[in-house]
Amino acid sequence: MTSIEDPSDDLSVTPPRTWATGVPAVTHALEYALGQTSVRRTALTLLNINQAKGFDCPGCAWPEPAPGERHRNEYCENGAKHIADEATSRRVTADFFRAYSIAELGRRSDYWLNQQGRLTEPMVKRSGASHYEPIGWDDALGILAEELRRLDSPDEALFYVSGRLNNEAAFLLQLFARAYGTNNLPDCSNMCHESSGFGLGETLGIGKGSVSLDDIHHSDLIFVVGQNPGTNHPRMLSALEETKRNGGQVVAVNTLPEAGLMRFKHPQRARGVIGKGTPIADQFLHIRAGGDLALFQALNLLLLEAEDAAPGTVLDRSFIDSDTTGFEEFAEHARKIRWDDVIAATGLTREEIEEVHQRVLNAKSVIVCWAMGLTQQKHGVPSIREIVNFLLLRGNIGRPGAGVCPVRGHSNVQGDRTMGVWERMPQAFLDSLGREFDFTPPSHHGLDAVDSIRAMRDGKAHVFLGVAGNFVRATPDSAVTEQAMRNCRLTAQISTKLNRSHTVCGETALILPTLGRSDRDIQESGEQFYTVEDSMSEVHASRGRLAPASPHLLSEVAIISRLARRTLGDSVDIPWELFERDYGTIRDRIARVIPGFEDFNARVDRPGGFTLPNPVNHGVYPTPSGKAVFTRNEFTMLRAPKGHLILQTLRSHDQWNTVPYAMNDRYRGIHNARRVVLVNPDDLADLGLADRDLVDLVGVWDDGVERRAPGFRVVAYPTSPGSAASYYPETNVLVPLDSVADISNCPTSKGVVVRLEPARDSD
Repeated sequence: MTSIEDPSDDLSVTPPRTWATGVPAVTHALEYALGQTSVRRTALTLLNINQAKGFDCPGCAWPEPAPGERHRNEYCENGAKHIADEATSRRVTADFFRAYSIAELGRRSDYWLNQQGRLTEPMVKRSGASHYEPIGWDDALGILAEELRRLDSPDEALFYVSGRLNNEAAFLLQLFARAYGTNNLPDCSNMCHESSGFGLGETLGIGKGSVSLDDIHHSDLIFVVGQNPGTNHPRMLSALEETKRNGGQVVAVNTLPEAGLMRFKHPQRARGVIGKGTPIADQFLHIRAGGDLALFQALNLLLLEAEDAAPGTVLDRSFIDSDTTGFEEFAEHARKIRWDDVIAATGLTREEIEEVHQRVLNAKSVIVCWAMGLTQQKHGVPSIREIVNFLLLRGNIGRPGAGVCPVRGHSNVQGDRTMGVWERMPQAFLDSLGREFDFTPPSHHGLDAVDSIRAMRDGKAHVFLGVAGNFVRATPDSAVTEQAMRNCRLTAQISTKLNRSHTVCGETALILPTLGRSDRDIQESGEQFYTVEDSMSEVHASRGRLAPASPHLLSEVAIISRLARRTLGDSVDIPWELFERDYGTIRDRIARVIPGFEDFNARVDRPGGFTLPNPVNHGVYPTPSGKAVFTRNEFTMLRAPKGHLILQTLRSHDQWNTVPYAMNDRYRGIHNARRVVLVNPDDLADLGLADRDLVDLVGVWDDGVERRAPGFRVVAYPTSPGSAASYYPETNVLVPLDSVADISNCPTSKGVVVRLEPARDSD
């Protein structure tokens, strides 16, 4: 049994950093890795991560350079920590579960749960029991299969997927769910990136980005909007450094100044070790929360006015006429924007926006990158549509150095969607799947993540299977979500490590431990490999190199294949046993079902894999009109009542998704604490609060329910006026289940109206 203890808050604050990475990042990564496992095991993981014959980092989805151009150490600080976390030598055994009741585990922190180590054998919590106990694989899968078979409708089951899952297992999971009879395939994209899919799908006909790493390197101007590369995908900073060295410029748009977008010290180059590094952002727009839509509406107005002043010199009329539709209606609407509204919504000056406009006029190629700072807003979809308008005006779609770049924060979240993990896959995909496996998939839309919580809450869903995630801590409205999970007859989690979702469970609960990305996977036909797809549609192989954490672990492919056999029996003729023995046979079927994967096995065997075709880059737009679509987006802005702030939830630097690796956020100067709220000093004065006051965060929503996150220390910080920031998952309790983005149903974690009250127990 490990001696890891729950950390206690002991806040200390230092000035925020003005640069990111450098030698400290290497030092912190090695310290964490060597605290988890041996020197040999650390070396083995770090020398194989993101290499052509190694394994893909389980962290972010930023692409690697071509195999001949990769560094021997092609990873970042957070990637090194994440793989060390998976490769840890700590183990969670049956003795652990005998020592701790589920109630006791539920009182532990996310940090403590994660630090216990790798899960080693299947466990079950039986109805009425207080503890998990060991169970064999056959019995565990038998319990789950029996519960699935006894449901009145397949739509009473939910199959949740996180972005850690590989392509082969994701394809099998959606195949199993649809052969079983449901499209209930909620995934982590529903909670993070769904607005990108809808916004791009409506305007360009494809819900993915259009740029390559080479485009990033050679773009004249890159916008980085609502995104923190220094913490969430640090290898992006290497790409932006290359942009700057090639003469490109970067505009950062954020409610918080971010160290990585100020200056980057590349730890693998001399200028990053002994030099000052590379300044990244040429201009920083300190925007108000939710002001991105108004910003791009203003830029579009300025472009239209510049064209009026010098006809034929600003807009790409040839491209607009040949490749787009809706321009005239868009232009008429865009000219109605009022500068008073823009200034109020953005908090910027007209001079700042006109300076950006001049950069745009001087740039022959423009890329706009964004992440959850944009997608998790009430008007995230209109904001993304307005960005597409902005790029279409000057033909910055489908040519070198230009395009859209939604940056995914999880390693294979894009691949899972490509494989069919979506509750509303197009009919063409369903028809192709049905032809290949000789059955009729259900055609009605399934439930996304938010609607799945509602279904469990309302007694309409009774079985929850989570694959490679931590659903309870990743979702909004924590109290509602937890009660919804407890309403289930059965919850099952396919996991590598312990997390909160194992402690918030149904009447019966299963823990099904699986191999990690870095573990060797030996099946009957020999050693297997997986594939993943990164944010830029590059598909490549991932081969584990470590001995598995336990002989009792099964791969996700094996677990899903065996569960499908037990559940479906002979009702469909799908070769589940063959799939488990040889993953190449899965790829053969993927190649026949999904366009772009033809000759999958041969192409992915090449170093670096292959890039999926993007029709947009060939002037083909899979929209109803066959053209890119200009849209009219109504002006809107986030407003908070007097005495309130707009809160955004975010990660600390020492955190990956819902899991903190330490209690620090070095770049923001926060140490030894997570229950902090960052507030602009002027807002603190207006609210009658002082730096380090102890407050409760109280969510304000129109359902009359009080959502309270107690005991947070206020830290004076240069947030944009009227906004505040705090770490998730601690503040997910404040995000109402019904506060979702228009169209995409994505939780609005970047726009939560709160008031700060003196902590109830502070007296």
